[in-house]
Amino acid sequence: MNQRIMEIIKAIILGLVEGLTEFLPVSSTGHMIMAANLMDFTGERVKTFEVVIQLGSILAVVVVFWRRLLSLVGLAKAPQPTRGGGRLNLIHIFLAMLPAVVLGLLARDWIKENLFGDNMQTVIIALIVGGIFMIVAEKFSPKTTVTESLDQMTYKQAFGVGLFQCLALWPGFSRSGATIAGGLFIGLSHRVAAEFTFIVAVPMMIAASGLDLYKSWDILSASDIPMFIAGFITAFLVAMVAIVTFLKLISKVKLTPFAVYRFVAAILFWVFFL
Repeated sequence: MNQRIMEIIKAIILGLVEGLTEFLPVSSTGHMIMAANLMDFTGERVKTFEVVIQLGSILAVVVVFWRRLLSLVGLAKAPQPTRGGGRLNLIHIFLAMLPAVVLGLLARDWIKENLFGDNMQTVIIALIVGGIFMIVAEKFSPKTTVTESLDQMTYKQAFGVGLFQCLALWPGFSRSGATIAGGLFIGLSHRVAAEFTFIVAVPMMIAASGLDLYKSWDILSASDIPMFIAGFITAFLVAMVAIVTFLKLISKVKLTPFAVYRFVAAILFWVFFL
């Protein structure tokens, strides 16, 4: 089969994996590494491709939450009425972003040297630790006075989510796993924790992915465009379905099934890579 066609097929498969796992609490990093290696689809160009399809997943969040995102900058009314005089605003987003941005900048070199790279063991450990963290959150999070609306969130809760988001700097831990489980500890409902996680992910991931794409611009060529478009569109469409489905399920199934899946994934990654 023509090499270009094979690359497009692999791009679609990786787009499918990215779209399914980016916003579920199962670690997109681990799944992307495993899928890419199984298809022998690696290298600097592929790393740049993974950044591009991540932007496809971000676009899915923008489409699903467009009204809420526009309301943050005063261009639309929030989809839910104000309750108790509160309203989700840009201060909540800033406070949720601050801890991970500061820690990421301060510890960037150490994180890249010790946690990233080809060492799959760090991802496997993160899958297990993150799964345990999610189960503990389900068991010990407060069951009364739970925040049931984004507009009821306090600045303290937003900052708390930001602190838990720092755990996602460990590849394999999962941003949504860290923030949704952390949100339960500080009194958010499953739905609110998930929605806030997705909204905060937009500026965080655009900034990180945009920077990575800028640094990798020189290694791209016009011949890569079909592969990048195929992966981007696949990730966008699949992520939209995954987000909507997850938001419908999370209040019913909770985090424990996803934690169990993480343990199974960790075993599979261990078998394939260690």
